[in-house]
Amino acid sequence: MTGDAEPASDERTPGRRRLARTVLTGAAALGAGLVSGPGPAPTATGSAGAASSDATRRRPAGPDTALRELAEGNRRWRTLHERHPDETSTVRRALLGGQHPFAVVLGCVDSRVPPELVFDQGLGDLLTVRSAGEVLDEAVLGSIAYGVLELDIPLVVVLGHQSCGAVSAAVHADLTGTELPAHMQYLVDRIRPAIDPKLRGDARVDAAITANVLLVRALLAAEPELAARIAAGRLAVVGARYELGTQWVHRIG
Repeated sequence: MTGDAEPASDERTPGRRRLARTVLTGAAALGAGLVSGPGPAPTATGSAGAASSDATRRRPAGPDTALRELAEGNRRWRTLHERHPDETSTVRRALLGGQHPFAVVLGCVDSRVPPELVFDQGLGDLLTVRSAGEVLDEAVLGSIAYGVLELDIPLVVVLGHQSCGAVSAAVHADLTGTELPAHMQYLVDRIRPAIDPKLRGDARVDAAITANVLLVRALLAAEPELAARIAAGRLAVVGARYELGTQWVHRIG
């Protein structure tokens, strides 16, 4: 991916905790950023253009092309040139025969960060798995494994986001020693390793958002079945972050 400058943002991303010892290098070879910075806006595509291209749209066949497709989709989203692909009646009928998504996106449950919109994708394009704070459990792991091992998806993106409520709650609970009710304490326990006690205030939360993505990405990349595909060049597991202020997705690991 290109190394263009980051779009102007309402908040600066602070320094990140070092998790290099746990992060495998397979996905790192794909480049420094998930998406490029600002550039010429794509030409808007009307409904007729979208319909005519849906039937012949080629699926990305590998990690590199899958990343590029997500990059272009996010560029369209943040420049208000969405195409809303793969929503036509032709595609809906074709999907009756099966699905061939090209990327797994593990994202937060936050209603402001729906992957299909953020990446301007449509029916059958993404296998989305969502949990508060991108927290892993057996159901999440099994869902991701299904996408990779059964559907042969070449890319997994762990997508965190600015102002994540789950991470913020975990930081607050860790700071005050508060026990959250019901099953929410599970989220705190899983996010806690990403919290840097040396930081204070908003900086602690913001850094924890990024560190949590890197931690989850490292845990996924270390799963034996996924690691084997990474080593063979058949899979990339990358971390990314969505900035609410600019709608920009950028790679962080």
